Amino acid sequence: MSSSLANTSESHDVVVGQDLPESAGRVLRVGPLKPSLEETLAGDFRAERLPDGDARASFLAEYGEEVTAVVTSGRTGVDADLMAALPNLGSIVHFGVGYDTTDVDRAAELGIGVSNTPDVLTDCVADTAVGLVLDTMRGFTAADRFVRAGRWPVEGNVPLTRKVSGARVGILGLGRIGSAIADRLTAFGCTIAYHNRRVVDGSPFRYVASPAELAASVDVLIVAAAGGAGTRHLVDREVLDALGANGFLINVARGSVVDEDALVELLQNGRLAGAGLDVFAHEPEVPAALLELDNVVLLPHLASGTVETRAAMEELTLQNLDTYLRTGDLVTPVVAPDPTLRGKESR
Repeated sequence: MSSSLANTSESHDVVVGQDLPESAGRVLRVGPLKPSLEETLAGDFRAERLPDGDARASFLAEYGEEVTAVVTSGRTGVDADLMAALPNLGSIVHFGVGYDTTDVDRAAELGIGVSNTPDVLTDCVADTAVGLVLDTMRGFTAADRFVRAGRWPVEGNVPLTRKVSGARVGILGLGRIGSAIADRLTAFGCTIAYHNRRVVDGSPFRYVASPAELAASVDVLIVAAAGGAGTRHLVDREVLDALGANGFLINVARGSVVDEDALVELLQNGRLAGAGLDVFAHEPEVPAALLELDNVVLLPHLASGTVETRAAMEELTLQNLDTYLRTGDLVTPVVAPDPTLRGKESR
């Protein structure tokens, strides 16, 4: 059993990193990861971390050809330049569901498999989205600050807020997480509509043909779409204008999906009722203007941040890595590895 998992309350009895074949090659850690995952990778897989700065080039020159697998996260990823420096790379294993920072198209061209950790974080992200809906529409944390500042005895009651039960909710991205959000808000008596690239077969919810049309028809728009170049600024000024002065935006996807400059401007000018944000365009930097607004709830990208979910993410990350090193396959591939393409001169 992995030592770092065996000695914690997060253990899921994963047997990894033992008796790996000599052909497994070198594992590389790219970017910061969960500490217990870092410990397991370093101890059980002898994985080194890719250095920053001047040391990176010399490290890659000396060891780049030995690397067959990279473990990274959605916040760091692997770009085409790094792939080129790792000519025998066969898999990129992501800790997390997001992989938009990795050049997936280039990985596919090179036969490099890419995996993430779907499903295991669906519940916590959906819970967070619902929590943001409640807090943003009802103003709970703003009211908490009001009480803590001693303003209640002086100023009286806080202004009235908006009802969540029965609200019209639009979900942008009805995948695993979007569907889980919809199921939860159905229990609140909310009416649900959604927009996807295509209609979801068998869905009981109303499909809307465009993000702007969806925004115009709801009280609250929840962004649950995948990140990446294909969804950059999917929620643009047109969509935000359509949501309108009585509409609320909730984002638990990626900051890149929303035009953050337009969002800030509309919130400052009263052209949106409020926003609940777990993600931002330039994390961990948050626009200073948002810090001054009581109708905005700001979270530090914590949607999956529970002990149980992060342990399950870690377990699935290790399963993907261990399975690849033993068999050449991935447990939850976004792109399946193709050994016939690895090591080609086209890199």
